[in-house]
Amino acid sequence: MPAGTAADVIALNPPRPQCLWPVAATLGEGVVWHAQEAAVYFVDIKQRQLHRFDTVTGARRDWEAPGQIGFALPHADGGLVCGVQGGLHRFDPRSGTFSLCVPVETDRPGNRLNDGHVDAEGALWFGSMDDAETEASGVLYRIGRDGVLSVRDTAYVITNGPAFSPDGATLYHNDTLRRVVHAFDVGTEGVLSRKRVFTRIAGSGYPDGMAVDREGCLWVALFGGGRIERFSPDGGLLGAVHFPCSNITKLAFGGDDLRTVYVSTARKGLDEAALAQQPLAGGLFMFQTDVPGLAPTPCTVPLDF
Repeated sequence: MPAGTAADVIALNPPRPQCLWPVAATLGEGVVWHAQEAAVYFVDIKQRQLHRFDTVTGARRDWEAPGQIGFALPHADGGLVCGVQGGLHRFDPRSGTFSLCVPVETDRPGNRLNDGHVDAEGALWFGSMDDAETEASGVLYRIGRDGVLSVRDTAYVITNGPAFSPDGATLYHNDTLRRVVHAFDVGTEGVLSRKRVFTRIAGSGYPDGMAVDREGCLWVALFGGGRIERFSPDGGLLGAVHFPCSNITKLAFGGDDLRTVYVSTARKGLDEAALAQQPLAGGLFMFQTDVPGLAPTPCTVPLDF
């Protein structure tokens, strides 16, 4: 299927995004479904906040992170593994404490950790980036059950994603500033090969966080684009979900049937006039979709060393 533009496709069904929490995050990111808790976690990178939304009761909680926090993902031990500037931390929701486990890029003080994902085997994939968004110092990392941190790709200004095809054979990863979504073949122990362009964003916005549905289609949040786009496994644009704010940063399929999509957004870069027109910018949103997502896997990376 040839790739289209946002103007060539209709909205998906069309869903109506609803704001669940107008938290006004400066740089809301990293939304993730926690199935065991029936809750959604997400972060505000610039405000150094970890947020939790209980989807059953609507209860909301916040914790202060020890630095800029890019992601917080469920861990098999019952806590969360968090990407904080300078390293991976274990977070205990019961005590509200962060504990440094794996230092990362302590020799690059201008970098911070950005987006992360757990693959079907429980390995953690995450990227770093230049906090000033100018130097190509960002790296894509993997850490598995053996606790070994390894480099999988380099030379990004801003990394985003990653996400995997349903069979785990393809990794998707964003080079945000170049507005390119890459695809890789995934081999044994997460070895990557055959890096290629999956799609280039044709309309407004920059590819940010993403997720894959059960049909193998890739959903990409567009920072500055006011929408999420859905692509077929061969890179063709299938549809778009439009939002009442421009900076869409990440999505996660959740709910019992994985048909509820939770979305983080941001206020970063919006001036007073734009914020007046987008009062819900930085909020946590949701919408329903007919196609379910993939069940998330808890991280099994050891956090006790």
